[in-house]
Amino acid sequence: MANGFEFDRRRFLQVTGLAALGGALVACGGGGGGAPAPTQAAPPGAFTPPSTSLSGALSLLMWSHFVPAHDAWFDPWVKDWGSKVGVAVTVDHINYAELPARTQAEIQAKQGHDLILHIAPVPQYEPSVLDLTDVVTEAEKRHGTQLDLCRRSSVNPTTRKFFAYAPAWVPDPGDYRQSLWAPVGLANGPASWDDLLRGGAEIKRTQGVQLGVGMSQEIDSNMAGRALLWSYGASIQNEAEEVVLNSPETVEAVEFMSRLYQQAMTPEVFSWNAASNNQGLAAGQLSYILNSISAWRTSQETDPETAHDIFFTAPLRGPADARAASHVMYNWIVPNHATNPAAAKEFLLHYTANLDVVAWQSKLYDFPAYPDVVPDLKKWLDADPFGAQPPGKLALLGDAVSWSTNVGYPGTANTAEGEVFATFVIPNMFARAARGEVSAQQAVADAEAQVTPIFDNWRARGLIGTGGR
Repeated sequence: MANGFEFDRRRFLQVTGLAALGGALVACGGGGGGAPAPTQAAPPGAFTPPSTSLSGALSLLMWSHFVPAHDAWFDPWVKDWGSKVGVAVTVDHINYAELPARTQAEIQAKQGHDLILHIAPVPQYEPSVLDLTDVVTEAEKRHGTQLDLCRRSSVNPTTRKFFAYAPAWVPDPGDYRQSLWAPVGLANGPASWDDLLRGGAEIKRTQGVQLGVGMSQEIDSNMAGRALLWSYGASIQNEAEEVVLNSPETVEAVEFMSRLYQQAMTPEVFSWNAASNNQGLAAGQLSYILNSISAWRTSQETDPETAHDIFFTAPLRGPADARAASHVMYNWIVPNHATNPAAAKEFLLHYTANLDVVAWQSKLYDFPAYPDVVPDLKKWLDADPFGAQPPGKLALLGDAVSWSTNVGYPGTANTAEGEVFATFVIPNMFARAARGEVSAQQAVADAEAQVTPIFDNWRARGLIGTGGR
C-alpha cells in the first residue's frame, strides 16, 4: 500500500467487522438504586504549561469506556486543557470493535484524527504512526520508570520505536458469583483451571448456570485464550520472536478448553461480543468470567444485590503458571497524517500527570503505568471509595502487576503478534477443537500454519527479529 501499511486490508476489515460489539456495558438485572456516592473527594489534578506554544486544533478518536462515568468526565476535562493551552479539542467516541477498521480507513486516506486510543496493543500500525519515544522519555523523566508490562506492549525492540504510548492498563481477574460457587465448596472462587472445570461443571449440572470463557472473535476471548496457553507453559512465540505455538503444551491447553466447554458451557461462547460475558454475569446467567471490574461496577448502579454477589479471583493456576493478559492495554497512537502532533504529545504528558484522576474517574478500572502518580491506589483498593461490599473486595488487585503480562509474552507485543491478535487466530483455534470440527492436534497445527507466514512477512520487512538482542 502507498502508506507503507501492507497488512491485507480486505482480510483485516473482514475479521474486525465480523461483530458489531457493544462498547458500553449495559448490565442486565433489576433493582436499581444508582451509583454509590464516593466516600472522599476526587484528586485535584495537575496542570503543567506546555514546553512550547501550542495552537490550532486537536482531534481525538477513542473507545466508549466500559465505565461510562469516565467519558462524562474526560470530554470536558480534555477540552478545558485545550482552552488553557490555546488548542481547540474535539473528541469522538465509538464502540471498541469499530476502532480497528476506522483507524485503518484513516491510515488509508492519510487523514483523520491526530490521536487515537486503542485498548489492545496495535504494533501492526508501526509503519503508519509516529515514534513516541520522546513522550516516554519525558514521562519517565517526570514520573519515574514506566511499568515493563506497558513498555512491552508499546515498543518494538527490533526497531526501538515506540509505536504507541501506554500510560495506563487494566487488570484481568476472574469474576464470579459467590452464591453459585459456595454450594460446590468454592466460596472464594476457583483458584486453578482444574477448580474451574470441576466447580463449573457441578454448577451447570446442579444449578443450570454455565460459566463463560469465550471462544469468539472479540477481545475477551483473545485474552482468555492466551491466559490458558500461558498457564500450560505454551505461547505463540518465544523471547527470540520465533513461532513455538505447535507444542504438546498447546495441545494440552486446547484439550482442556474442549472439556471445559463440553462440561460447563453452551454454544453462546462461540458468538459473543465484548459485552456478552459482562451481561451474562450480571444477569446471573454465568457463574464465572475472565474480565475487568466493569460488570460489577455497572451492577452497583443497576442491581446492588447482584453487585454484592460478584467477587474476584487472581489468575487461575495451570500446570506451569498462573498469569493473566492485561484486559485493556492503552495504546495511544499518533498517525503519520496527524496535523497537530505537538499538541497530541503535550496532551499525553498532561494525561500522564493526571493518572490519579484517571484512575478515580474510571472508578479504579484504569491502572497507572507510572505508579508514583497514583500513590493512593492501594489504599483505594483496600477500602473502595465507591461502595464495594465488603470494602476490601478489590484488595487482590493491589499486586495485579505481578500476575499480569503483555500480549506476545514471553516476548513483546511485536507487529506479528499484533496481526495474530487482530485476526483472532487463538480463539478460533480453541473454538474449532471445542466444537469437534478437528482434533486438538489438528487445530493447533492449523493455527501455527496461519501464524508462521505472519511472522515471516514481518520478519522479512525488518520489523521483528530476535527480540532486540
